[in-house]
Amino acid sequence: MKIGILGGTFNPVHIGHLILAEEAREKLGLDKIIFIPTALPPHKDNLNIAPADKRLKMLKLAIRGNRHFAVSDIEVKRMGRSYTIDTLKELKCRYSRDELYFIIGSDLLKYLNEWKDLSEITKMVKFVVATRPGYPLEQIPHYMQTLAIRAVDVSGFEVRQAVAKNKSFGYLVTDKVFDYIKKSKLYK
Repeated sequence: MKIGILGGTFNPVHIGHLILAEEAREKLGLDKIIFIPTALPPHKDNLNIAPADKRLKMLKLAIRGNRHFAVSDIEVKRMGRSYTIDTLKELKCRYSRDELYFIIGSDLLKYLNEWKDLSEITKMVKFVVATRPGYPLEQIPHYMQTLAIRAVDVSGFEVRQAVAKNKSFGYLVTDKVFDYIKKSKLYK
């Protein structure tokens, strides 16, 4: 099987994440995409990040009904700061016979030199960088495959700001995620 791995904070999961996953699945011929929310992101301050269990729940709600999408709680269960290398080692054990595609947005390119054990990561997976509005595909490392996807300029920050200011955010997330954010009073 060909499995795509899409990690992140997902604070909250929004339509940009889902479109990226679906286009990557289709264009790369992947059998499945696994979304992996981090417990604590290593390169972000942890202000205004919803609890990991709530972000995990939102992901499950967002992908419900899509047989090609799955959510893994391995980083949430691990607790503390999560590093890609640790997660990929665990996934390589679980999916030893499968081909893993690690997908990132072009916004992360500028942080690659900060990643723990990057050279080891590049040997474990097929590394894919997808376009993201405002972050052109420049200076792509030789070990990365590029993937042009439709431009959807949505960010978790934008959703959180809208919620905090009582602005409309309904079409930036799925209906189920919208309802969950409202019911749980997240990002207020």
